[in-house]
Amino acid sequence: MKRARLIYNPTSGREEMKRRLPDILQRLEQGGIETSCHATTGEGDATVAASEAADRGYDLIIAAGGDGTLYEVINGLAPKENRPPLGILPVGTTNDFARAAGIPKHWEYAVDLILNQHTRPIDVGRSNHRYFINIAGGGSLTEVTYDVPIKLKTMIGQLAYYMKGLEKMTHLRPTELKFEANGVGEFHEEFMMFLICNSNSVGGFEKLAPESKLDDGLFDVVLVRKCNLADFIRLVTLALRGEHLGDSHVIHFRTDELTVWSPDHVQINLDGEYGGTLPGTFSVLPSHLHIFADPTGEASYR
Repeated sequence: MKRARLIYNPTSGREEMKRRLPDILQRLEQGGIETSCHATTGEGDATVAASEAADRGYDLIIAAGGDGTLYEVINGLAPKENRPPLGILPVGTTNDFARAAGIPKHWEYAVDLILNQHTRPIDVGRSNHRYFINIAGGGSLTEVTYDVPIKLKTMIGQLAYYMKGLEKMTHLRPTELKFEANGVGEFHEEFMMFLICNSNSVGGFEKLAPESKLDDGLFDVVLVRKCNLADFIRLVTLALRGEHLGDSHVIHFRTDELTVWSPDHVQINLDGEYGGTLPGTFSVLPSHLHIFADPTGEASYR
């Protein structure tokens, strides 16, 4: 029988995980996976728990929560030489990574993926001394995710992000940024925001980086040039349809490493969490982790 460590956020997804935990444990046990649990208690706790689980030799680790919980677990696993395969139960607010990886939202189907024991490799992004698997970014609107209070996310879900986003849009300001990208060149001007994508699902937008893949060894980078509020709203509308990359306000390229500088104080957003400040070097670690996934590639986030 295999041994798993289930690291879960009891507040994720309007506290759905707390209600489902007995059923999840029973299903895993019946499938031949002996599972012990760790309920996170605060910021950074999931990182410590994942690091300890890897050191203790668990056969697999399961992260249950939203993108924030998954981010912390990744940061506990990525620096290790021994990195057990990772199962994901997406019970958070947006679940961007699960959507990109085709991991079902329904807990029973997500558990079944783990029980099937088929894994696939995924790239991991590194930002200075932190790690991410979905998105890195900077600029006014990228600060929305960590400005939303946890209690508000628990109460009203993804609507909390939209509310905070509308508030932020009234204070849009450009930032002087300089980019140096491997194999691409340099860009130095004023930008509204930058996004470094490891997947095609970012902030609920499934077409923001439509060609981005989790295992291609490359980032899709989207830079939004200085523009007014009306142009920015138009760009958001285009992004919903995946038609924004050809716009004159957008620079899009692919690279495996880039460095970003700014004379201003610019915070870095990593998978929706605070990731320090610029300057920053962002690089791809190809096939650095394995996640449990559908071997046919037909599973979807539903």
